[in-house]
Amino acid sequence: MRNPWWSFGVFVFVCSSGWAEDALVERAEWGRFFEEAKAEGTVVVLDERGEGGGASGVYDGERAKKRLTPASTFKIPHTLFALDAGVVRDEFQVFEWDGEQRPIETWNRDQDLRSSMRNSVVWVYEKFAREIGDEAEIEYLKKVGYGNEEVTGMKPFWVEGDLAISAVEQVAFLKRLYRNELPFKVEHQRLVKDVMIVEAGRDWILRAKTGWSGEIGGGVGWVEWPTGPGFFALNIDTPGRMEDLPKREGITRAVLREVGALP
Repeated sequence: MRNPWWSFGVFVFVCSSGWAEDALVERAEWGRFFEEAKAEGTVVVLDERGEGGGASGVYDGERAKKRLTPASTFKIPHTLFALDAGVVRDEFQVFEWDGEQRPIETWNRDQDLRSSMRNSVVWVYEKFAREIGDEAEIEYLKKVGYGNEEVTGMKPFWVEGDLAISAVEQVAFLKRLYRNELPFKVEHQRLVKDVMIVEAGRDWILRAKTGWSGEIGGGVGWVEWPTGPGFFALNIDTPGRMEDLPKREGITRAVLREVGALP
């Protein structure tokens, strides 16, 4: 099944989110995928597939440390917040469309958690944010150490506002989610991972989420194998706006195939 989404040196960094003292090789050769797409950006890959893995690396390590808007990639932690707060019960709860016509046709209908994640339905998550409230949102952000932990600025704060997170921190967060190590019920973490599935093969699963602020596009997730996961986080500039969006998935897939983490 498939759903559209998304000179050598050692680059060392320490992430406050729990990914500590990892060294990634600066993969200058991955630059050709950005050049072919005519895109400026960064990608981080943390390969934990065990024997046969070891393809961890980063392209543009300095940018990978820079905090940028998460846009709709924030739907991953936001879903956990909503489940914990009781704003959403499970993947079967229906969120009734308010009848307002929005520019993306798949948004103009009733939604559940799975469709809201798959179609990146902003109005559902704006509803979650209103019901959770800014004060609780801040507490949740601090609880998981998500980026700069800010909800200030324009709304929605994860797209138009001040919330920002780096590609390195995105991978650190995903690693904790994969291992059910976030401070939430295990069943909630498993549910979020379930609704993140966009594609699967006989022995692998791709779990991912894209995002776009209008200026920055991104994609985060991991490819899950019997030998372990290969995590990734990408962000690119999108001066061509919607015309640039397919580049997120194209570059990510090219890099993952290059290292053997995606068929």
